[in-house]
Amino acid sequence: MSAPCPDASGGASPAPSAALAAHAQLDTRVAAGVAKCLSDYFAARRAAARGNDACFTEEIVEHLERFTLGGGKRMRPRFAWWGWRAAGGPESGKQATAALRAVSALELIQACALIQDDVMDGSTMRRGHPAMHVAFAGTHRVNGWAGDPERYGASVAVLAGDLALAWADDMLDEAVEDPGARSRVREPWRAMRTEMIAGQFLDIRAQARSDESEATALRVNRLKTAAYSVERPLHFGVALAGADGDLVRALRGYGSDVGTAFQLRDDLLDIYGDPSRTGKPVGDDLREGKRTLLLAIGLRRAREREDRGAARALRAAVGDSGLTEDDVRAIGALLDELGARAAVEERLHGLLERGLRHIAEAPIGGTARDALRALAHKATSRVH
Repeated sequence: MSAPCPDASGGASPAPSAALAAHAQLDTRVAAGVAKCLSDYFAARRAAARGNDACFTEEIVEHLERFTLGGGKRMRPRFAWWGWRAAGGPESGKQATAALRAVSALELIQACALIQDDVMDGSTMRRGHPAMHVAFAGTHRVNGWAGDPERYGASVAVLAGDLALAWADDMLDEAVEDPGARSRVREPWRAMRTEMIAGQFLDIRAQARSDESEATALRVNRLKTAAYSVERPLHFGVALAGADGDLVRALRGYGSDVGTAFQLRDDLLDIYGDPSRTGKPVGDDLREGKRTLLLAIGLRRAREREDRGAARALRAAVGDSGLTEDDVRAIGALLDELGARAAVEERLHGLLERGLRHIAEAPIGGTARDALRALAHKATSRVH
């Protein structure tokens, strides 16, 4: 077992009138607590891994550690933590420390998903640095090793993702010692992993089939992002605390809507974002051939206007690996002119409002409700 993590709360509950104002500071402490749990876990596993092979430790374990600890918003553990708190889980003490360790394991699932998603999409940047498969390919190339650097990079990155997935399970099992709690959290844990993989498969399949339907784009968003990023982490936290019934339904409804809105914001940032803020170039979704809801609506609007030129320009951009930033901005302007951007913004805000209604009357303490409201707004209005 790794060294104890700090309590997530850092102190007593704020008064109800001050809860919303205190949320940002409290949520920062939660994120810092998650980072500490992960750092402690990696320190223990790194020491154990040295018994296997020094190269394995230096090239995979330490790279995975830097990747996991070096970026990210800790969004999934934060939602899971507030699910725990919404269900009456304590904010401090032994139980809270164990819960914080448990929710921190979600970051290893996220590391696996990002690493392997970058391999499948051929993305070159992640969090402002070369994607892991690109970095490993670079090591191969610099050292003049035999074989194809790109294949080596992809292979080692897949192994790093597999290791993250395996260690996520280990971290969860070590954190949740109570057999009843372990049994309860396994339902959302299993569902989350399966839904994440199903969403990724549907995303790849939609690209291969050039599927332009809005229904498919929303289905991918629901499984690949909404369920995995918000809904199931909340379900995980609630299950860990031992609640069920109406509270689970309310938080899952909130999570599905807010998670889908989160992905729609991500789709908009891919076209209209600032690379210095997002850590990746604009237009990656276009270059990779993804049919986002933004693009699907743009194509529908072009058809409705019988604007063949606009439809032709949009289809030509999808999957074009040579798109420049200026090209992407031009596509963005076209989607703006077609009204697609405004339509996505409208849907996004509608989902946010519906999500917040799910928790408005749910049996949730004021601090947790305020935290969930603030997280919903932050997730759907972010600029990176």
